[in-house]
Amino acid sequence: MPAPAVDLSVLDRLRKGDERAFEKVFVQFYRPLCGYAYQFLSDRDEAEEVVQATLISFWEKREVIDIESSFKAYLYRMVRNACLNVIKHEKVKEQHAAYALQTRDAAHNPTAQTIGAQELETRIGQALRTLPEQCRLVFHLSRFEELKYQEIATQLNISIKTVENHMGKALKLMREQLKDYLPLLLVALLNHLQKW
Repeated sequence: MPAPAVDLSVLDRLRKGDERAFEKVFVQFYRPLCGYAYQFLSDRDEAEEVVQATLISFWEKREVIDIESSFKAYLYRMVRNACLNVIKHEKVKEQHAAYALQTRDAAHNPTAQTIGAQELETRIGQALRTLPEQCRLVFHLSRFEELKYQEIATQLNISIKTVENHMGKALKLMREQLKDYLPLLLVALLNHLQKW
């Protein structure tokens, strides 16, 4: 299906290096794309960085980009792919950090891993108690009962967007409460990021 005329017009101007056309695209799509990226990353600063990098990449490759659907859909797909790359990269980094930590601790103290896990579990319990009730319930259903967002929304009679907002808030608060345990915590929570 051909892209809408307005898309083709803007794209044509962009390919010719029209900076005003790029400014128009930036103003029109920046905030919505940041909101979209936030759904994946649960971090506003990181979401903005991804969107900025994506728009810059789009501008740099504007002469060779081939858009088959719509201009808007293409931008959203670029942001989605960039977010998934960030998540994958963070997962690899945190798994490596957790493995290095476990290996180092095990070499010095065979019981360190067990103690660390027990202490982390205690701290997670304490952090969970600081969450608002609904937020805590959504996190519990996702983390401990392994329900998908749609299942949680149905069970609690709320929208998927509300579930996403609660999970974003829960993950943010948990990160703040457990920053000293961040490498181990992120490995434990990465499964939930993949459900977003």
